[in-house]
Amino acid sequence: MSRGKWKAPYVQNSLITKVFKRRSAPQNEIKTISRQSVVMPKFIGYTVQIHNGKTFSKLKITEDMVGHKLGEFSPTRKRFSFKKKNKSK
Repeated sequence: MSRGKWKAPYVQNSLITKVFKRRSAPQNEIKTISRQSVVMPKFIGYTVQIHNGKTFSKLKITEDMVGHKLGEFSPTRKRFSFKKKNKSK
């Protein structure tokens, strides 16, 4: 079920304060565990480290990502790969 149209997009308050603090500082890398936060236009150009449950993965925010959630860009599960069988004769 999607979020109501009358509500604003959810962004964690600590993430917003980190973005505004980094605007004046030269360092623009933000570390967060808030995967449910929506990418806002003010985040464009920043590098965000998103927690996937085990490690932090780096993500450079671009214009195409605005409106999506941060968790969409940091997979939590390993990709499955089929093992090749060796023919022994």
